[in-house]
Amino acid sequence: MAFMHFDESIRLMNDVKIKKFKTVKRYLTDTLGYVLAEDIIADHNSPAFPTSAMDGYAVRHEDLVLGRLKIQSINPAGSTVDEPLKSGESIKTFTGSLMPHGADTLIPIENVTVQGDEIIINQEVPYGFSVRAIGENYAKGDRLIAKGTQINFTHIGVMASLNIVSPLVYEKPRVGILSTGSELLELGESQRNDAQIRSSNNYILEAIVKKYGGEALQLGCITDNKESILNAVSDAFYQSDIVVTTGGVSVGDFDFVKDVIVELGCEVLFKGVRIKPGQHIMVARKEDKFIIALPGFAYSSTVTALLYLLPFMAKLQNTRPSIKIIKATLKEPFNKYIPKAEFTACNYSIQDGKYFVDFQGKKQGTSAILTNMLGATALLFTAEDETPKFAGDEVEIVLID
Repeated sequence: MAFMHFDESIRLMNDVKIKKFKTVKRYLTDTLGYVLAEDIIADHNSPAFPTSAMDGYAVRHEDLVLGRLKIQSINPAGSTVDEPLKSGESIKTFTGSLMPHGADTLIPIENVTVQGDEIIINQEVPYGFSVRAIGENYAKGDRLIAKGTQINFTHIGVMASLNIVSPLVYEKPRVGILSTGSELLELGESQRNDAQIRSSNNYILEAIVKKYGGEALQLGCITDNKESILNAVSDAFYQSDIVVTTGGVSVGDFDFVKDVIVELGCEVLFKGVRIKPGQHIMVARKEDKFIIALPGFAYSSTVTALLYLLPFMAKLQNTRPSIKIIKATLKEPFNKYIPKAEFTACNYSIQDGKYFVDFQGKKQGTSAILTNMLGATALLFTAEDETPKFAGDEVEIVLID
């Protein structure tokens, strides 16, 4: 079969348009990690009035030269003082209190000495000191948080200050996860013969989905039987926005996933990409649902999930994946023998603000060596037409954590 260029697969994936996004209003404190489906616009000034930023005494700045001011009244937070500040006097004012009418400066309690019903000015302050101006935090009409932002704790705090009880968010994509292979054992399942191996793909994929903002539907392992695979994928497709499978997409006698995808009436976007690892990847869609069939080897399925699953999860939330690609410097040579886009596990470190890469402890072998991703690991990306690299060369790495 002919394999397409990696760049072409990315272009085809990026060209996919979602016809109808799923959105929902969620209670504010339940939106952490969700993506906003609306702009958050300030409907008022914050603060709406000049406000004290410290405990102290509200004064007219021009009166500080008097050296001694009478205490006119007290202004607790949450209350208002209706009587304007009189010349030559002060009003005791607390953090968060509205500044009394006529006052333009707040002198901290540390700068004065109280004697009876007067304060003695020990140290003057500049005009407007410790007074929060109208709109200091935000002004009415400001776009504070853009649509497409993944909500963190700061966003929740800002929305709470705007009394936004239930913001509109995109529903997290539901990802059904299936691993195919008659040799696979689930967690805790007893091994019956030496040919059986412990499944890890479905569990690492579940973790990836949860880490990057999706809801994982763990459907376990299924045997290399076409009917079993058809039933399992069909059920998963009904329950999910994305079905991701591992194994069964190569050219072996028992690789049925590719046939099942076609039988389900899906449009194949692409199958077979010149990448290492994971060249037998297959991506298909039916309306706004997707099937991503990944290779069975653990390292292959993990890398291709990062490359192809995460963008579709982000696409369903009208945002972009959070994986970062940065420049780094090689500490040692990298030999490139195969004309494919390669994603090679490497160690990264940061020195004087710059990223460096080496391969100490990384094993060479098949695409099954998942342990190569342990530690401070990134993926070194080299395009299919690149040549071997030398120590000191600048390269691109994909940060995966």
